[in-house]
Amino acid sequence: MTTDFSAGFRIRDYIDSDYDELVNFWDATELGRPERGDNKEAIEETIRLGGALLIMEEKATGRITGTSWLTYDGRRVFLHHFGILPAYQGRGLANELLVASFGFVRKNGHQVKLEVHSSNFKAINLYRKYGFEPLSDYEVYILRDISKL
Repeated sequence: MTTDFSAGFRIRDYIDSDYDELVNFWDATELGRPERGDNKEAIEETIRLGGALLIMEEKATGRITGTSWLTYDGRRVFLHHFGILPAYQGRGLANELLVASFGFVRKNGHQVKLEVHSSNFKAINLYRKYGFEPLSDYEVYILRDISKL
């Protein structure tokens, strides 16, 4: 999948050669961390299982300016690592990337779920604009260190 739009950017599927720049992008946006399992193998596995990692890049430079990692568990699509580089924010690029992500969701035919930090008001406003609602009766828990099991 590749989608060009008039702002000088394109959205396309992840390719293996993106990985090093992707790690730098996730560091700059604080979206990815190795302790969370954000690595090349996890990306490849989620794609193999029916997910996708969308890359937004500036056409003139090829620089990764946004990502949307969509995983699929057989019941729902989960939106992860959705973000735009800070220097590129405020240009409507998040809207374009979210619309492209919805294309994957529609093709998949399942609900979409995401998590967002309660202090990330820009993201919350964006998601609410597109109809997302909080699951206010739920708390989210995680156990990253499986050696504790």
